[in-house]
Amino acid sequence: MENQEYSVGLDIGTTKIVAIVGRRNAHGKIEVLGVGKAKSLGVHKGIVNNISQTINSIKAAVSEAQSSAGVPIHKVTVGIAGKHIRSLQHSDYIMREHPDKFITDDDIEALKDQVKKLVMLPGEEIIHVLPQEYKVDSEGEIQEPVGMHGKRLEANFHVVVGQMGSIRNIARCVREAGLEMEALTLEPLASSEAVLTKEEKEAGVAIVDIGGGTTDIAIFKDNIIRHTCVIPYGGGIITEDIKEGCSIIEKHAEQLKVKFGSAVPELEKDSTYVTIPGLHGRPDKEISLKTLAQIINARVEEILEMVNTELKAYGAFEQKKKLIAGIVLTGGGSNLKHLRQLANYTTGFDSRIGFANEYIANDKNQYLKGPEFATSIGLLMESLKIRDKKQHAEVQETIEEQSEVKTEVQTPKAEAVQESVQQTEIPQPEQTVKEQQSKKAAKLTFGQSLMEKVKKFFEEVE
Repeated sequence: MENQEYSVGLDIGTTKIVAIVGRRNAHGKIEVLGVGKAKSLGVHKGIVNNISQTINSIKAAVSEAQSSAGVPIHKVTVGIAGKHIRSLQHSDYIMREHPDKFITDDDIEALKDQVKKLVMLPGEEIIHVLPQEYKVDSEGEIQEPVGMHGKRLEANFHVVVGQMGSIRNIARCVREAGLEMEALTLEPLASSEAVLTKEEKEAGVAIVDIGGGTTDIAIFKDNIIRHTCVIPYGGGIITEDIKEGCSIIEKHAEQLKVKFGSAVPELEKDSTYVTIPGLHGRPDKEISLKTLAQIINARVEEILEMVNTELKAYGAFEQKKKLIAGIVLTGGGSNLKHLRQLANYTTGFDSRIGFANEYIANDKNQYLKGPEFATSIGLLMESLKIRDKKQHAEVQETIEEQSEVKTEVQTPKAEAVQESVQQTEIPQPEQTVKEQQSKKAAKLTFGQSLMEKVKKFFEEVE
């Protein structure tokens, strides 16, 4: 199997690193060939803070993915998050040289390249330039300008910016692991590809991806990305709170959160306890599930209040910008019991859990259904999109080359035909041929008569 036939998404998270290998089947759905998962060491709140440990974790995940897929992995599409991520709105335009010709993808790329030259704060770099709405000459609110005619091409952009150092560190880890980075994608954008429907993006929706170290938010309205941000708190800080509040080790705190944790204390009974084994001969410890839920609730409410702040910053509570589809919760943290009910109460929006296997064709055992795979599946989908675009561009290039070759071949033939026409004598009509023959005959008769006259002259002289 050639590398062009499949794509790879690599999610470098705070708690885990996941590599997913897949390809598109005949029906347009994604067929997963292999999955690799490794504990993430060296990443804190979405930011690489130990290069060698991160490289080893990437190698472990990729090696497992290669073994299960049975194919070599060379190129990967990587996700990025972290508290250093910020976004801004920007408008820009270009004046086209040939307004008589219609707008092409090249014009849009030229406009994007102009935006990429924006001067950022020291140490920052542009990650994404996402067009929102276009304006051609005096016509505004255009979603797709390709094929239109116009002199001035203008657009509003959602620009995603990150710290150059963090971006370089991720790129280095991927390179040192023996891989080539095909693209770098903001993680909430990748998650939205995997769990949101087109209808939700049209109606207005906020995806809230609760990961191990960060909570990533992306807001869509009218099928356009409107707002993105990263909150530097996730499931990891909830585990920390349980560890401190119950005076237990991190391993037991994580198990408690996953198996017995709840976001709403009122739904837990006072009389229900869980026993934690003591360390090295110490007595076992009993923990009330209501107490556990109270610890979890305090931190989850704080995270949801931060989400609420971002929704207000976008203007989600205004009538025109209202999110009709509400909130979609995804990421490993969304597995927490009763989280949806708490999100409904805190934000005032209806919410659902976003499962990641909607576009997966061969997930019969529901392994990839868990919302913790949303980002990695989204990155795989992004990688497949890049591959499709490249293939389309190559096909177009081949068609253009073939048409050029045909034109070159036809031109010399035409010239040769013209030359041969000029060189070849045109066949004479029947009448013309007869005239020529009579002229020839007349010429011969005149010559003969002259000779007769000369003979007679000499005979008379004699």
